[in-house]
Amino acid sequence: MRGMVFTTFLEMVESKFSLNVADQIIQASDLPSGGSYTSVGTYHHNEMIALVGQLSERTGIPAGDLVRTFGEYLFGQLNEMHPQFIATNSSAICFLKNVDSYIHVEVRKLYPDAELPSFTYETPGKGTLVMTYRSSRPFADLAEGLIIGCIAHYGEPMGLVREDLPEGKGTRFVLTRQEETAND
Repeated sequence: MRGMVFTTFLEMVESKFSLNVADQIIQASDLPSGGSYTSVGTYHHNEMIALVGQLSERTGIPAGDLVRTFGEYLFGQLNEMHPQFIATNSSAICFLKNVDSYIHVEVRKLYPDAELPSFTYETPGKGTLVMTYRSSRPFADLAEGLIIGCIAHYGEPMGLVREDLPEGKGTRFVLTRQEETAND
């Protein structure tokens, strides 16, 4: 995983819990990196799983909830770092349909060897988007949090249903705009 994900996660832990909690989870996780992350580095995703597990243990918050919260936080950070991608889209559905062509293209430019998740898209009707998330890593909760953060950013009344598919098939997210608009 990209170091930027780790540094942003620890930033979130510091802001939502405390610097002391961030230090505690790093120390308790026995990380190969020692918990010293750079935004341009690459680290094994098991380090993130260990950090989240330690945070869950200390806070009593389920790991999935923590990862979803991190996804929402991460969307805000992506908006700060790359506002042009978000500003050029008029709705959450418009933006999400272009994740692979915006964010993932930029990541691949910087890190050609990056192993990114993939999305497939269906638009079964106006105001509805079905996204199927696939990744070799167990981060569907992160994808869900990013989607929730995106919906919140655009301020649209949007329903979101998650369906975990059989092993190896991914996770399906169905977004349905609650009020019809002509943005798509």
